[in-house]
Amino acid sequence: MKKRKLGKSNLEVSAIGLGCMGLSYGYGPAVEKKEGIKLIRAAVERGVTFFDTAEAYGPFTNEELVGEALAPYRGKVVIATKFGFKIDPKAERSLNGVDSRPEHIKEVAEASLKQLKVEAIDLFYQHRVDPSVPIEDVAGAVKDLIQQGKVKHFGLSEAGVQTIRRAHAVQPVTALQSEYSLWWREPEEEVLPTLEELGIGFVPGFLTGKINENTKFDSTDFRNIVPRFTPEARKANQAMVDLLSKVAERKKATPAQVALAWLLAQKPWIVPIPGTTKLHRLEENIGAAAVELTPDDLRQIDSAASKIPVQGARYPEELQKLVGR
Repeated sequence: MKKRKLGKSNLEVSAIGLGCMGLSYGYGPAVEKKEGIKLIRAAVERGVTFFDTAEAYGPFTNEELVGEALAPYRGKVVIATKFGFKIDPKAERSLNGVDSRPEHIKEVAEASLKQLKVEAIDLFYQHRVDPSVPIEDVAGAVKDLIQQGKVKHFGLSEAGVQTIRRAHAVQPVTALQSEYSLWWREPEEEVLPTLEELGIGFVPGFLTGKINENTKFDSTDFRNIVPRFTPEARKANQAMVDLLSKVAERKKATPAQVALAWLLAQKPWIVPIPGTTKLHRLEENIGAAAVELTPDDLRQIDSAASKIPVQGARYPEELQKLVGR
């Protein structure tokens, strides 16, 4: 597996990482712990060195799973986790708004160190911007943790460019996590140029797998409330899948691999973290790193994609309010 550096930081990771959320949370029932451990270790054996989790996933159970699975590989892998939600595990909805008060960030860091069984958190992201706490205070709290040796790198998730600049001025930001794909190209307008200027890496979350208008999601699956995943939107977006299928045939690859290869071809400091619960999908995703798209392929994809209107918002309204402030 090829390696990439996240921006100007010296954080080097595999060109494709593994988003671990879906093993415990968000996309239907959690997988059994031993199955989750097996999948994460299979990723390591295949060259993946970058694993993404958060205290909010579960809550807590995903960090515990990742910590246990990666215990034998300490020092050889990079684990990213996140702070910034108010969590009440006993409530029906365990996430009750945002909380990035400096004292809370420090409590979360201590809990995450224990759950992940590590001495330092490799990459600590603010999960969502907290409008009631100046981002300078958030960056300052993480800076303290870095000085204490408890955190190595600072990241932001779903933050707008002003927030990124203000945070970066206090503590250099290593990576921004947000969505970016052929389905969602808004980051090209402001976010990517800002990251390039400041030397910050980009970690797009990514969902692969076969989803069409007939796919049924489990009742606990987050995608039931996402406008882009309504059957009507999925049907409309099939045109994009058909386009990827055409290119995939030519490349002897799969549509998901072409979608990931397209992302990797955009910038050398982009590291996608597709999530999956299945070994064959993991292998498919990792295989995307070997798919070479020529400038001509990329022009064809861009030209065809520009004629396909993508349907459906990426988040329902209440979650969209937490993005890009």
